[in-house]
Amino acid sequence: MTAILERRESESLWGRFCNWITSTENHLYIGWFGVLMIPTLLTATSLFIIAFIAAPPVDIDGIREPVSGSLLYGNNIISGAIIPTSAAIGLHFYPIWEAAFVDEWLYNGGPYELIVLHFLLGFSCYMGREWELSFCLGMRPWIVVAYSALVAAATAVFLIYPIGQGSFSYGISTMAFNLNGFNFNQSVVDSQGRVINTWADIINRANLGMEVMHERNAHNFPNDLAAIEAPSTNGVRSLVYTSY
Repeated sequence: MTAILERRESESLWGRFCNWITSTENHLYIGWFGVLMIPTLLTATSLFIIAFIAAPPVDIDGIREPVSGSLLYGNNIISGAIIPTSAAIGLHFYPIWEAAFVDEWLYNGGPYELIVLHFLLGFSCYMGREWELSFCLGMRPWIVVAYSALVAAATAVFLIYPIGQGSFSYGISTMAFNLNGFNFNQSVVDSQGRVINTWADIINRANLGMEVMHERNAHNFPNDLAAIEAPSTNGVRSLVYTSY
């Protein structure tokens, strides 16, 4: 009887971890993108659930009139929502590094940014994970190409579009000067170029007037930068001037 002894090289803990992460034998492939995807998506999901249940009202319009979106503040499953970052801030990182305390962070919509930024990072890493698995298996990554459409759509809705809600891109003044492609102000003229007044002009001016008046000091400063109370106004003329 012959016995063969074989000495196997001991593998480091880091080596075993790398092999486990990149192994295609796992029931659920992790990959290096998964190392970033899993904690970011767990963070976004956990905070979404907490905020949907218990987040306090957010000053979404930047006019010190908070809007509630959580279940504990009077909403139900249909009306509940994560209220976006204050429009006085736009979608920059003010709530992340400038909030002096947690209440201010909540008031200015910090949970929305935390959820969205972690979600988009994890969502993108899921696409990278699909590419990584395709690469390891020698497959063409067409599924990544298809999934990239979802990543682009989510980025447009949750990141790019909210940027357009900020004070730096408020569109009412653009509409008032007919720069949006829909010219309703004095839009009907005769053959000599003379204006023919129509109800469309009246409706357009009324619409613009209501828009600028219902948020008198909208999109100016976040809560902590509004050091003094907004001046009280009397009369329609004062309201219009305050709006601009």
